Amino acid sequence: MPPGVPTPSYVPRHPGGTPRTGPFAVTCGPMNATTHAPAVSVILPVLNEERHLRACVRHILEQKYAGELEVVIALGPSTDRTDEIAAELVREDPRVHTVPNPTGRTPAALNAAIKASRHPVVVRVDGHGMLSPDYIATAVRLLEETDAANVGGVMHAEGENAWERAVAAAMTSKIGVGNAAFHTGGEAGPAETVYLGVFRRTTLDRLGGFDEHFHRAQDWELNHRIRLAGGTIWFSPDLWVTYRPRSSWKALALQFFRTGRWRRQVIRRYPETASVRYLAPPVAVIGITVGTVAGVVGTVGGPSWLRLGFAAPGAYVVGVAAGSQLIAPDADRRERAWLPLVVATMHLTWGAGFLTPLRRLGRHSPAVRRFKARVRA
Repeated sequence: MPPGVPTPSYVPRHPGGTPRTGPFAVTCGPMNATTHAPAVSVILPVLNEERHLRACVRHILEQKYAGELEVVIALGPSTDRTDEIAAELVREDPRVHTVPNPTGRTPAALNAAIKASRHPVVVRVDGHGMLSPDYIATAVRLLEETDAANVGGVMHAEGENAWERAVAAAMTSKIGVGNAAFHTGGEAGPAETVYLGVFRRTTLDRLGGFDEHFHRAQDWELNHRIRLAGGTIWFSPDLWVTYRPRSSWKALALQFFRTGRWRRQVIRRYPETASVRYLAPPVAVIGITVGTVAGVVGTVGGPSWLRLGFAAPGAYVVGVAAGSQLIAPDADRRERAWLPLVVATMHLTWGAGFLTPLRRLGRHSPAVRRFKARVRA
């Protein structure tokens, strides 16, 4: 297990590695040639991933898994060497295939890869994610033991320089991203959503796959539909994926702005999903903005009491500066220096994105509309 990931607390229904029967029959212990393991399709949406793509695919192909394995890479319109690297991977290993994704949008890539894949278990991986060695074997076992529709685990953010390590520390802390188990760890059990996901193909087919309207947050939206349809989303700390954070302030700010914006779209579509966790960042942005404006007005000639408005941004700055130092007490000086900026960027850009939603709420993808019509019927 990587450092910082809690010790697994899940006790399997079938202790001791007793063999099971059925479509997902695997053993809890090490797999061997006689293990009955279902074939697995790994789907991989990529866009400008030349830095991590080869390592990502290597971590997939080197899985400790006894069943048949294929990798389907959905290629967006990259401007770097991603397509060239993907072509090399196809030539080097017959298990690797590619499909085009001309829109460059993640849900379209996922659906294209699902359509081109063949196997009963579908594993989603991102181009900058590195699977732990027994990730697929563990996930398939958990699908059988929990009867879940989707299982997932910990997004173990890990940076390669001081900035990325600061981002990684913030992304695995409650101060930075809230209390979602897939960020901060926790006990195994049902969850609202999980990182990436390992699905039964029958579930994806029945629900119509990912909704291509949601350029972001499509995983959260799909998991919500799974739960509406009576399925279980299962989180387990036995599963972890090494995640490479954004390598610059601009990339991090855009990531969180867009995520906040599309999370608002999910709430517009499903108002029952609104919660304090998602509303806190936009409330903070409003409070800081109103307080700053009031303080400026009070300073330049307005009523002097308006200067009290500066308390809002001041309190936020003090809170972030103090709280961010609790995230990684053992970090070096450069990482600690970056942490307040990283945490504030995550909070405020997410909140700003939430407050600037798209003008109109688009329609569901055709396959998703068909599923919802069946549910209503």
